[in-house]
Amino acid sequence: MLAGLLASVPPDEIEIATAYLSGAVRQDRLGLGWATFRSAMPASPAQSPSVELAEVNAVLGRIAGTSGKGSAKARERLLGELLICLTSDEQSFLGGLLVGELRQGALEGLVLEAVARASGIPAPLVRRACMMAGDLPAVAKAALADGPAGLARFSVRVFQPVLPMLAGTADTVEEAITELGEAALEYKLDGARVQIHKAGGDVRVYSRRLNEVTPAVPELVEAVGALPAREVILEGEAIALRPDATPHPFQTTMRRFGRRLDVPSIRGTLPLTLFLFDLLYLDGEPLLDQPFRQRTARLAEAVPAALLVPRLVTGSIGVAAEFLQAALAGGHEGVMIKALDAPYEAGQRGRRWLKVKSVRSLDLVVLAAEWGHGRRHGWLSNLHLGARDAERGGFVMLGKTFKGMTDVLLTWQTERLLELEVSRDGHTVHVRPELVVEIAFNDLQESPQYPGGLALRFARVKGYRPDKSAAEADTLETLREMWRRQTGGKG
Repeated sequence: MLAGLLASVPPDEIEIATAYLSGAVRQDRLGLGWATFRSAMPASPAQSPSVELAEVNAVLGRIAGTSGKGSAKARERLLGELLICLTSDEQSFLGGLLVGELRQGALEGLVLEAVARASGIPAPLVRRACMMAGDLPAVAKAALADGPAGLARFSVRVFQPVLPMLAGTADTVEEAITELGEAALEYKLDGARVQIHKAGGDVRVYSRRLNEVTPAVPELVEAVGALPAREVILEGEAIALRPDATPHPFQTTMRRFGRRLDVPSIRGTLPLTLFLFDLLYLDGEPLLDQPFRQRTARLAEAVPAALLVPRLVTGSIGVAAEFLQAALAGGHEGVMIKALDAPYEAGQRGRRWLKVKSVRSLDLVVLAAEWGHGRRHGWLSNLHLGARDAERGGFVMLGKTFKGMTDVLLTWQTERLLELEVSRDGHTVHVRPELVVEIAFNDLQESPQYPGGLALRFARVKGYRPDKSAAEADTLETLREMWRRQTGGKG
């Protein structure tokens, strides 16, 4: 059905259609929630369809560009002018799309398969192009408009950031070494993941979400600009360190990435240190398909040792355990353990890279929050936490927590969650599932109270992860695999 639809979409609307079917709009922030949607809803819908996708996208573009005094009313007016032209079915679809509750069964993976079928291009080629581009709608337009030749431009290129390869989780280094055998161990730094591109004298830095952050990080630009390579794509972590070389909290490092003004001043008080761990492209040669051992060997030849993340190759569980303790003693999160023969699988989370932390944690999505009591009166405090349901879409609630929050975090959290509000139920504010928060916990337990059948024990907030999207949150299957390991395969 999806392939048939996409094959009939006009070329100038393919990107919009693909995005909408995947549950996303083309604008970064619209500032719309269910409350605004309900207020803007006309008394009766249009009786027949008349609005093109391009018109919807244009209105959303104007809404996204509306700011300043009176902007909320202006956004509501623009939305109302659009809704009055839509049928009841169209209004329902748009509402779900705008607040992240579309639930029409077409996740991005299924839409990708539909693009492949509609274009007649093998799905692995479409999937690889998406890994390179980080943008399924752009790949869909190229595939449907130009066929295989259109996908050729989505190769590894300087200044075209690549989706990051993601890691699975292991509880111990013993588990990871047993699974991978001899492997590379690296310090797991709680910094900001960056991808740095250089061509001649031009250096650009991208976040893990592929947003360009070059102006905020001049010391990274200088470090890579001084390298002898003519063209290079590097991956690493940027982290703020104290004078004793121990790391600042993640939120402190992220202060550098929210700044565009007065960068020299904050650089002086909160400098960033760069640690590189991968090499994706060097002087015209893409390296993604080379095994990790070769990429890191080339990396060591291309950059000074001072810029490399601490690394050790071993198959010994004892040596690996000592390396983990050294990382923890330095104030770091733990270690990454990487298969030596693994290619770079852009955008994929698998078991070729494994992370081992001192405290178990998950990246979850805030689904709702409850107003606090007593000293926390006036703040949204108790968070409802959800894991991503990769099979059915949406998020599955795992529990609640009000622990680990400072007054500063509570203030910011309340303001941001109210911006994402979609509805209220008594003392609970339900929000668009966009905010990712890292939650530490002791272990899992069975729970008939929650639809996933599992709940977190002693959950507490480690910090928000503005560098991650809700699509990168941990999945329910990850939780189930943890439970299977925790119960010895009996869960």
